[in-house]
Amino acid sequence: MLIDFSKMEEQAIPGFLGGEGTFRTRMRVDELCKIMRACLEPGASIGAHTHDTSSEIIYILSGKGKVLYDGAYIPLAAGDCHYCPKGHAHSLINDGGENLEFFAVVPFQ
Repeated sequence: MLIDFSKMEEQAIPGFLGGEGTFRTRMRVDELCKIMRACLEPGASIGAHTHDTSSEIIYILSGKGKVLYDGAYIPLAAGDCHYCPKGHAHSLINDGGENLEFFAVVPFQ
C-alpha cells in the first residue's frame, strides 16, 4: 500500500493533548494503526500522555526539539528516532527556532 501524505487534507489541531500551539498533521488511520506526517511550529508541543493501548515511534525529519519521556528530557534532531513503548508516557516539544517535522507510527495493541 502506498500512503501519499501530499494527497491528504492537513488537520490543524490547537492544544493537542493539552500541549501548546498548533499540531499540524496528515494521517492515515485504520483499526490497526495510525500513521502520521506532522509538524510542530516553534514553541508548540504535544501534551504529556501515557500510551495505555499502543506504543509510538517518532522519526524526526527536520528541526530540533525534545521529548519528555517518563519524566526525563531527551533532545531530538533530524535523523533521531524516539520510541515510547506501551505503558510509558511522553510529550514532544519544539523548543527550536524552526518547524519540527516528523513521521510517527502508532500501532494499536
